[in-house]
Amino acid sequence: MQTIQSHPSTAAQPLVSFIIPVYNVPDDMLRECLESIRQLTLRPYEREIIVVDDGSDVPLTSTLNSELDDVICIRKKNEGLSIARNTGLRMAEGKYIQFLDGDDKLLSSQYEHCLDLIRYQNADMVLFDFMREKETNRLTYNDSEPMTGSQYLRNHNIKGAAWGYIFKRRLLGELRFTPHIFHEDEEFTPLLVLRAERLIVTDAKAYFYRTRHGSITETHNTRNTLKRLNDAKEVIYSLYDKYDKIPYTERLALQRRVAQLTMDYIYNVIVMTHDRQYLDRRLEELRSKGLFPLPDQNYTKKYSWFRRMTNSSLGISILMRTLPLMTRER
Repeated sequence: MQTIQSHPSTAAQPLVSFIIPVYNVPDDMLRECLESIRQLTLRPYEREIIVVDDGSDVPLTSTLNSELDDVICIRKKNEGLSIARNTGLRMAEGKYIQFLDGDDKLLSSQYEHCLDLIRYQNADMVLFDFMREKETNRLTYNDSEPMTGSQYLRNHNIKGAAWGYIFKRRLLGELRFTPHIFHEDEEFTPLLVLRAERLIVTDAKAYFYRTRHGSITETHNTRNTLKRLNDAKEVIYSLYDKYDKIPYTERLALQRRVAQLTMDYIYNVIVMTHDRQYLDRRLEELRSKGLFPLPDQNYTKKYSWFRRMTNSSLGISILMRTLPLMTRER
């Protein structure tokens, strides 16, 4: 592994370390990503930009060398997103951590609001919104009162994406992304949220998310589909196995997340395979673990409806016929 540190060291601890894993990201998109960080009001010593080149076909230093003057650039062999993020965490020295994907960018004015929440309200973690299309910047935002991560997770669904929040590095402890799996965010994020003592949720759309053809999330084939489904199941089992190791209130919070992920898993088995026999085998496996039928909880209207439908063979048959059609119509 080759490590290139391009900015001078300083005794001051950066406020935020921005960790950007990249693999064959177009140069123009990465330039936009880096520029969105530089446009923030953070002074150079308050930010730390770490780009982890996860074995791209062409090294970043050969095409973007002039744009990397204030960047810690690490080139390593291709081992996947989880290990790339963990490599960035190992290098990070900032008080806070922000993950970005190299083909996305921050939206400056909205993200400044998130920075204000960590500066002036000492938030451990700020969850923010995102957008896929540009819209007019807003001047005011709705923010929650500070709460514990357990309180939030007990009463709300969360977006698992690791780029959807900024958090204090000390929350991590030994927590890292599990290597070589899809859905690694879905395991990492709820466990991190549970550690927050002062969590704030804002409706500021601070992140611009692109869906890029050929990216990990856009690659579809039978082998990939089955791996995605199997990895999602293993994430559910991993979280479920932690119930007995955490306090009761945190367990209630994690139970909601596990139930939501289990619902999503069943839904995806239906729409991605269209195979009733495969679905029945997966449901029986979930049943043997105590994860099916879904818990009788009124988490959301969608959850309650889906739980009732999957509680009968007739309901499952209806879902098998209708969900793939509904997905295609979107």
